[in-house]
Amino acid sequence: MSVADTAVHALPKTKTRPLLIDLIIRLVREKPLGTFGAIIVLAMLITGIFADLLAPHGMLEINTSRMLEPASAEYPLGTDNLGRDVLSRIIYGARVSMIVSVAGSALTVVIAITIGILSGYFGGKFDLVVQRFVDAFMSFPWIFLVLTIINLTGPGMTQVIFVLGLIWGIRNSRLIRSTVISLKENVYIQASVAVGCSTTRMLNRHILPNIMPPVIILFTISMGYMILAEATVSFLGYGIPPPQPSWGGMLSLEGRQFMEMAPTLALWPGLFLALVVFGVNMLGDAVRDILDPRLRGGLGRYGGVKIKKARNKKGEETEQT
Repeated sequence: MSVADTAVHALPKTKTRPLLIDLIIRLVREKPLGTFGAIIVLAMLITGIFADLLAPHGMLEINTSRMLEPASAEYPLGTDNLGRDVLSRIIYGARVSMIVSVAGSALTVVIAITIGILSGYFGGKFDLVVQRFVDAFMSFPWIFLVLTIINLTGPGMTQVIFVLGLIWGIRNSRLIRSTVISLKENVYIQASVAVGCSTTRMLNRHILPNIMPPVIILFTISMGYMILAEATVSFLGYGIPPPQPSWGGMLSLEGRQFMEMAPTLALWPGLFLALVVFGVNMLGDAVRDILDPRLRGGLGRYGGVKIKKARNKKGEETEQT
């Protein structure tokens, strides 16, 4: 056995945790606001999934004898203009926000990855044509595009998810493209090309795994945009059609029309909307700070060599890998 092999075997082996577990541990230890945001997001997901069990009343349960009542033991947040329980509609509205945010963010990531990887990797005239299309698309206000497309297809949850995911995916493809362009300059990419690695293998084995941190960041940040955009579109009457409750629709219909008689009809949907968006944004910022090596101090990210200080027998500080 050579001296080099002996030195390699002499190095202590460090156990590396999975990416998700390491991310959660660092989030709790280093980012208290991010942890608070994660708790809010997790509470929204649980509320949306188990809305049928958590809601004290049905979302369409009308009681005309209890219209515009204040908060009480039976109706903790009061009732609306049709006698429906506001708390139950808030809970079912969380399900709508959860579905739109998760599905819309997933579609955003898929579209951004597809456009960004192809445009950044192939470059040349293909990249020029794609980027001019992205520039032309970004020149239109997003709300104008959303209202135009939904006006043609009709309102509905599927339409809202598709339109928002398409718009934000095209807009955020530049983030993925810039990451891919920086990866192309690495030595291992050039070495893979030199040994004849196919384009499909290059994209799947070398490019895609190395752009996962910005992809995760894009997904978490897009959730907040999706929730706000859905509420905006529903407030304008082009989003989730009634009687399906959504926080934006509740602000527009009973909240705006009966605000003077029952101010809580506008207060509670707006408060929960602001709280969830705040939590999503705090979580997205924390995940970005954890995954971005430029914001961590230069030791790289997960899966790399971990350097720790140890003391030898003489009490001197040394570095161990």
